[in-house]
Amino acid sequence: MLRTEKGVTPAVSISPKRKVYQGILQELRKYIDAHDLKPGDKLPSERELAETLEAGRSSIREALRAMELLGLIETRHGEGTFLSQYRPYHSVEVLSSFILQGANTRQDLLFAKKIIEKEAARIAYTHIDEEDIESLKAIVQDNVLSSEEKHVAFFQYLFYKTENLLLAKVWQLMDEFSYTISSLSYDESFYEQLLQLYQNKNFKKIEDLFYPASDWQ
Repeated sequence: MLRTEKGVTPAVSISPKRKVYQGILQELRKYIDAHDLKPGDKLPSERELAETLEAGRSSIREALRAMELLGLIETRHGEGTFLSQYRPYHSVEVLSSFILQGANTRQDLLFAKKIIEKEAARIAYTHIDEEDIESLKAIVQDNVLSSEEKHVAFFQYLFYKTENLLLAKVWQLMDEFSYTISSLSYDESFYEQLLQLYQNKNFKKIEDLFYPASDWQ
């Protein structure tokens, strides 16, 4: 059975209406995080997972195959199942495929992400100085970065300037989820205009930049 540092993890009861592999994914994520597993470390056997999740081994095997296709794990014949190059967004990508199936849900996520980015831009306003503006300009003008990479780097900087760790973590999680369904970035002129507002000390126009009047017509 799966074990944590404090002992045996209780068996997970899976509702008949709930996909078996959802429970498997959640349990594996807990196991990976609790044991700080690295690429190449071995995961529990099919039998152990079947006992822990109270699921059939065929269902476990099917879920593991799907995870292998996603690059989360690799199966070595006669040896078992091992962790591949694991990164947190892999689990996010898998889980979001179940959570974000509705079109409205996807649009709501992107809209909420835009709202929190706007608030970060407003909160960071009082903490931005000329040196910060030059650093942000360098991100926008970096031709090596894709538009999505520029967007992430730009707002990571702004969230750092908010000095609000929780807000930054919420945005990061939303960004990881939205990455699995749609890339959200703005035209390059958007970032340049925001930096101009910072330079001109024009706080009131930040709201209009994110939500111009044309969006409401």
